Amino acid sequence: MTTGLRTRSGAHWLIFFVIACLVVVLDQIAKAWLVANVSPGDVVSVVGDYLRLVFHQNSGALFGLFRDNAVLFGLVSLGVVGLIVAYHARAGRSLYLSIALGLLLGGAIGNLIDRLRLGYVVDFVDMGLGDLRFFTFNVADAAITTAILMMVGAALFPALQRLGERPADSERPADSERPADG
Repeated sequence: MTTGLRTRSGAHWLIFFVIACLVVVLDQIAKAWLVANVSPGDVVSVVGDYLRLVFHQNSGALFGLFRDNAVLFGLVSLGVVGLIVAYHARAGRSLYLSIALGLLLGGAIGNLIDRLRLGYVVDFVDMGLGDLRFFTFNVADAAITTAILMMVGAALFPALQRLGERPADSERPADSERPADG
């Protein structure tokens, strides 16, 4: 029996989709603001030289690799989105995994929207010291990185996967076995 977005497996579908949607909305709002207020290549200092906003058009993949393949990466991203949803369906009752996979889905969709709409991904967060800089990234990239770190954490410490886990349907008492209120 299914109720709303919760299936027999007890997956946290609502949380999964809400997190994904929040990441997409925040990512697209941040990118829209940047595009409207900063010219490509301009540098806006946020915290001195440590944290800056730089409008960068990334036509490649992760860290700017394989440039000028937006259509190919768009198609690959569509496949990845399908795999993330399928994996979540099989991930069981873990709130931890639902959050991680929601972040991953939102990040994948946020960058997919850019690739399909613009032909490149808008990157803008630039961190570092002087000439020693981290790769420029965006909200979607930060969500993807957080999700990957959470997944690695779950692989190293399996107990994390059980955080917020729902009991299985077979472990819950049937309606006739539940104590009456009152």
